[in-house]
Amino acid sequence: MKRIEKGKALPFILTGLIILADQAVKSFIATKWPQNTFIKDVFNNDLLHIYHVRNKAIAFSLGHNFPDAIRPALFIVLPILVLGFLLWYYLKSNEFSGIQRWAVAGIIGGGTGNIIDRIFRPEGVVDFISVKFFGIFGMERWPTFNIADSSVVICCIILVVSMMLRPQRQEKQAES
Repeated sequence: MKRIEKGKALPFILTGLIILADQAVKSFIATKWPQNTFIKDVFNNDLLHIYHVRNKAIAFSLGHNFPDAIRPALFIVLPILVLGFLLWYYLKSNEFSGIQRWAVAGIIGGGTGNIIDRIFRPEGVVDFISVKFFGIFGMERWPTFNIADSSVVICCIILVVSMMLRPQRQEKQAES
């Protein structure tokens, strides 16, 4: 069996930390407050609320009307396959820069955190962060989310931006 080089293995510390933090906070929220409970206006200015809700669908509650029979395939099996492919490509490829490796590790951590909820929490994924959105796109508040969701979104943005900037760096290096 081929050994994973240190530069590829180290970012998985982030994966583990995201899963651990995500599951610990979700467990705290789920055991201390009933579902659909407003917990706190964090800054007392309506910007950030802690609000315990459950999501049986995926991001933005997409697929909440899907029949229960197909949800496991779409919301558990498909994400596991996608994360498995991402992990396989990450380990096989040498194309990722350092920042991209950390971003991929963050995506895998966040995705795994929500898959754990989908498997072990029949009531749905625990969401609890509610942010004021000031009427943008007609929404007063952004859909409630969690640490895993944040990790996936932030790390995807980092990955995409770094991929868009990387070709420019390679072109500049080729010109030198």
